[in-house]
Amino acid sequence: MLLDTPEAAFGAPPPDFALKDPHGTVFTLDNVMGPNGLLVAFICNHCPYVVDVMPRLAGDLPALEAAGIGVICINANDYTAYPADAPDRMPGFAAQFGMTAPYVIDEDQSTARAYGAVCTPDFFGYGRESGLQYRGRLDNVGMRGSAEGRVAELVMAMETVAKTGKGPVDQIPSMGCSIKWKV
Repeated sequence: MLLDTPEAAFGAPPPDFALKDPHGTVFTLDNVMGPNGLLVAFICNHCPYVVDVMPRLAGDLPALEAAGIGVICINANDYTAYPADAPDRMPGFAAQFGMTAPYVIDEDQSTARAYGAVCTPDFFGYGRESGLQYRGRLDNVGMRGSAEGRVAELVMAMETVAKTGKGPVDQIPSMGCSIKWKV
């Protein structure tokens, strides 16, 4: 089911987490927060919207890192119902796109709920001291669209957050498939 992200609680601090990647390494809010902020991206392996944005998202990671923004990607989908999202498939998915950010599992979906994530992809951009400043889309490229003339909205927003502590006033929500919640 196609969803748009809802309004966000701008200024709210990022909820804490301690999540493992498929190899068992634990990542926490404290060890992924960059000197100028954090991007939390809820993604998964099978969503066609995620698959469509992944080359661009992976390509944007160096610019975010250069701006002092830490990045973590979280898979919160119920992989027992959607085996393509299983942890053993996550490293191959990340490697396919050259993703350099940690890709972790939200096994009990509590982190996705704490953030208010609703779809994949769903992006939450935080200033180190200023809380939530971005809850928008990756860019202006539509599903299966051409990246020619691309405007990297998320990167531009997070670079602004890194410099000023504030995100843009106008933000266009991300669009994607619903998170596959456990029943």
